[in-house]
Amino acid sequence: MATKTNSGRFFEDYVVGDVLNHPVPRTVKMGERALYHMLYPARHALHSSDQFAQGCGLPFSPLDDLVAFHVVFGKTVPDVSLNAVANLGYAEGRWLRPVWPGDTLRSVSEVIGVKQNSNGKTGVVYVRTTGMNQHDETVLEYVRWVMVRKRDVDAPAPAPIVPDLAKVVAPTDLVVPKGLDFTDYDFALAGEPHRWGDYEVGEQIDHVDGVTIEEAEHMMATRLWQNTAKVHFDVNARPDGSRLIYGGHVISMARALSFNGLANAQMLVGLNAGAHANPCLSGDTVYAWSEVLEKAETASPSVGAIRLRLVATKGHAPFVLRGEDGKYRPEVLLDLDYWALIPI
Repeated sequence: MATKTNSGRFFEDYVVGDVLNHPVPRTVKMGERALYHMLYPARHALHSSDQFAQGCGLPFSPLDDLVAFHVVFGKTVPDVSLNAVANLGYAEGRWLRPVWPGDTLRSVSEVIGVKQNSNGKTGVVYVRTTGMNQHDETVLEYVRWVMVRKRDVDAPAPAPIVPDLAKVVAPTDLVVPKGLDFTDYDFALAGEPHRWGDYEVGEQIDHVDGVTIEEAEHMMATRLWQNTAKVHFDVNARPDGSRLIYGGHVISMARALSFNGLANAQMLVGLNAGAHANPCLSGDTVYAWSEVLEKAETASPSVGAIRLRLVATKGHAPFVLRGEDGKYRPEVLLDLDYWALIPI
């Protein structure tokens, strides 16, 4: 009898050019915001207050940009990373439309690269994922690559295809939400006075605060995004018997911690690069620091773009990234390069 259950794809199941239509569409409402703000110390005003958002030209407050990322990402897991060893990186990400309470999101991915690892037991799969709303409008797109186990170590290796990806999303390709206008931006209500011109390229910011990662909260968050990757739940999925903290959980925690020093970096619009440098496990205390990499103006009134490196560390280790060998230091959990919108 043919099995009716899904054991997930293995490395040899991926072929460049395959299009994966991911189940199951998901409608997100205000409960999503409440849960997100419960799980993370998220306080950016544009995603917290309808009144503040309306003062910035939007009809009401959109859901946090990372809610869109998590929901779209979670849809892809059963087809892309159910048998993953680790999620490795991101590139060419753009938030193209806000996600509003009541929107229904779904995801489609195209396989754009495969490369077997030298050990013959795993390989890296590259996919370009598109998240769409109920109107078939793209709200988010990004590339990610993930290390996946082989089902049969003797299966022949495919011809390696590694996509040529842009190192940075060009400022001219960033999409500012329709109507966004920071002309009458209320810095007092936002929580900090710092605007676009107050930040200098090369400036580093220690966000000071830390949060200890709890097993229960991590699994609650990962279930919320319907992420079914075995390494996050099943102690038998990793050799050391630990449950790997979902990388997106670390991203959201670090982004929330960055409020202290970057309260006015209100909306994410570009994801240039990202690496989960070392595993995060329950009991680790996550801190964050940022570096200003680039600044750009936009065509929208008083809206600037700021490119930031966001680094999450295990323990308080500001401005530590790589060792003399060029490799990430063991305390570095996340190295994320992104664009945000900030008042000029």
